[in-house]
Amino acid sequence: MNTVKIAGRNVFPIGLGTWNMGDKADKFEQEAEAIRVGLDHGVQVIDTAEMYGDGRAERLVAHAMKPYNREELFLISKVLPSNASKKQLPISLENSLKRLNTDYIDLYLLHWKGNIPIEETIEALEKGKSQGKIKSWGVSNLDVDDLEKIMKVPDGIKCAANQVRYNLGDRGIEFDLVPMMNKLEMPLIAYAPVARGDRLGTNLTQQKALKEIAEKHRSDRFQILLAWCIRNGQTIAIPQSSNTAHVINNVKAAEIQLTQQDLKQLNSIYPKPSMKQPLALW
Repeated sequence: MNTVKIAGRNVFPIGLGTWNMGDKADKFEQEAEAIRVGLDHGVQVIDTAEMYGDGRAERLVAHAMKPYNREELFLISKVLPSNASKKQLPISLENSLKRLNTDYIDLYLLHWKGNIPIEETIEALEKGKSQGKIKSWGVSNLDVDDLEKIMKVPDGIKCAANQVRYNLGDRGIEFDLVPMMNKLEMPLIAYAPVARGDRLGTNLTQQKALKEIAEKHRSDRFQILLAWCIRNGQTIAIPQSSNTAHVINNVKAAEIQLTQQDLKQLNSIYPKPSMKQPLALW
């Protein structure tokens, strides 16, 4: 099985995103079941945040993971930039732990860049780590210049991951951010890995190539998009789905090995970036 090394652990390269989950009472059990189906099929990484549904996604995750061995899971949550101060971060962390019904978070991320100095945030994260409430910490939605700043801060090198939007239609980070993270041996967590269908366009030739490659691998185009996303062994993709069949499909994408020819074909339609691009967001 292909795995990705993150914060000293080897994990399955496809995780579960929970954005927009836990919001509706009538869908709660169905969404919990979708998470459990993922875990039953080998998923370890569950990604959530205090911002998602104002904590409701974290409560959903707590409910869904009850029957499982906590130590086998890899739980990611995020602190809002406005809460990333020495005074407020411990409170946010405590609240997330309560909602998640757990003693620790495997990876705690700064959700995006805010106004609180990064030195102060790192100090607060390191304190949470020394207390055993956080196993590791990282960042989300940060570009090269921000990562460079972090690397200059005491303990900045302990940044364990960066979570950004990355998919076949959003490849800008390959120009400079991915090479930098590879040098730092920092894994990438890719959100919106199947682009929610919104940026890949409906151009027939584009769909045709994806469809041909999917048929060749006896899969569907969403599985090809996921297989492409995790192709380098240093990326964890976190697709979000409340549909159990989709979740199983997503997990099975990890078995697909795209050939050089497949990659070449996809590159010709969705080319690699040839210059710096702004970070894709949401």
